[in-house]
Amino acid sequence: MNPLHPGFDLMLRKFESRAPLEEEDRKALLSLPFRIQTLEPASYVVREGEHPRRSCLILSGLAFRHKVTLDGARQIVGVHIPGDFVDLEGSLLNIADHTVQALTRCEMAFVPRDSVRNLIAAYPRLAASMWIDTLIDASIFREWVVNVGRRDARARIAHLLCEFARRLEVADLSEQYRYELPMTQEQIADSTGLTPVHVNRVLKALSSEGLIERERRFVRIPDWAALRRAGGFSELYLHLDQVRPSRAIPA
Repeated sequence: MNPLHPGFDLMLRKFESRAPLEEEDRKALLSLPFRIQTLEPASYVVREGEHPRRSCLILSGLAFRHKVTLDGARQIVGVHIPGDFVDLEGSLLNIADHTVQALTRCEMAFVPRDSVRNLIAAYPRLAASMWIDTLIDASIFREWVVNVGRRDARARIAHLLCEFARRLEVADLSEQYRYELPMTQEQIADSTGLTPVHVNRVLKALSSEGLIERERRFVRIPDWAALRRAGGFSELYLHLDQVRPSRAIPA
């Protein structure tokens, strides 16, 4: 892997923050074989029911995980940002139990499944780092379940906007309190268990209350504390004690 590419640097920084790594661990991680591929929006990274043969690192762009019911209803269960090693579980599980697609135009580095397995077996510190990373993913999924199941529509969307603000900020992928949110109202609806019409109403209400400002695909948060209150947002589930941001929004 080429550590000069910003996406590889984000990945290395993240894994180093998950668990202490030695120089040999860093070299082994950056020596993984890979193939870079550009995916257009909606392109499939992995489909539910497939036998994964590779894991992938997002170098640029966003991807999302989702499940589809028998009648075709989609539930988005997570969004991934640059530096995320998507589908690490695919290196150990034989069958994909959900689908991953590109949300935006993405540049991804695909790594053979066997190479990830060999790395885990040979480098216990890297194995611990990857394990912690998947545990934090699971923590985020749990919060999304609570968001859909127990918060009202206003709180669901406010919470989602707060999460994106925190995650993008600590990854140095946004300005403070302002970031790009390239999701359609339909995609936000599928993330929050609402209809696109309801999402539109809530976004307008949050704007009229002065909690957010929308500029095309960008969101700005004029009053971070107020939006946090609206969403009942606590960043505990993001485990920010195990990331190493260079900048961070005040809690």
